[in-house]
Amino acid sequence: MRGKVSTVVKISRHWKTTVATTFAIVTITGLVGGPAQAAPDPDALYNSAQRNFTDGNDDAGRSELRELIGADPTDAEALSLQAIWSHYAGDLPALTDAMARLSVVDPGMAAGTNNVIGAVTAAVGTLPNPLPAIVGPQTGIVVLGYGLLPDGALRPELVNRLTAAWLQAIASPFSPVVVTGGNPQNGITEAEAMRNWLVGKGLPANRISVESRAGSTVQNALFSTNMLRDLGANSAVVVTSPNHIRRAVADFIVAGTRVVGATTSLEQLASQLLPPAKQNQRGIYLDATRTFQLATAR
Repeated sequence: MRGKVSTVVKISRHWKTTVATTFAIVTITGLVGGPAQAAPDPDALYNSAQRNFTDGNDDAGRSELRELIGADPTDAEALSLQAIWSHYAGDLPALTDAMARLSVVDPGMAAGTNNVIGAVTAAVGTLPNPLPAIVGPQTGIVVLGYGLLPDGALRPELVNRLTAAWLQAIASPFSPVVVTGGNPQNGITEAEAMRNWLVGKGLPANRISVESRAGSTVQNALFSTNMLRDLGANSAVVVTSPNHIRRAVADFIVAGTRVVGATTSLEQLASQLLPPAKQNQRGIYLDATRTFQLATAR
């Protein structure tokens, strides 16, 4: 009789051990309710979303951001991007939701995101204007570069920009002038070539500050904003081509420069007077997110 009881106890213990082991294996391998789903990689989703925005696949980019935010509701960069691209898409509920979440997670980034959206809106409504503005010494005149010829000579459109800037400088004789652009050709940067042209037209060399590192409109805005502050200027008249002025204005506002004038050359002016269609605003949104220094990849 004792042998039978002992055998039953052993079988019972063995069964409990088997059940416990099986449950642990099932739990670990995720076999309960089907195969385990790997957690999404937030950085992979973020990077893919940014690629989709660059390529024009905005719906796919926003879908990936929704998945990312579902996995990590505190990802401030993802929430900021979702708000900005929901604004582009005209998706007010998604914009409102993203901003509400971001305001809790990172109030500073929420304020910056609002500034990006406001900058884009202001830029889209900017009217290219070949007439100079009348401004004082606390407003700088910032001329954006344009690719030089291989021998370092100015291309015709850069001469057009400089002519508009020269007229602006004559109309506002106490405003500092900043020329911005790197991309050297034949040992000279865009900014250096621009300064030489303006000095040749009679502007004092000591009135012109040279920013010769920028290789993009984003860098034009970021680097020139720092230079304007050093010069004691708290606003700027931005000078560039009509088909470039709206993107430039958005970038300068996001960078922290108050734009009080948008002076342009005459080339293609008539075709740029109307606000751009929505699909033609994508470049403004893309540049603004980069000027805001949201990571393009991480």
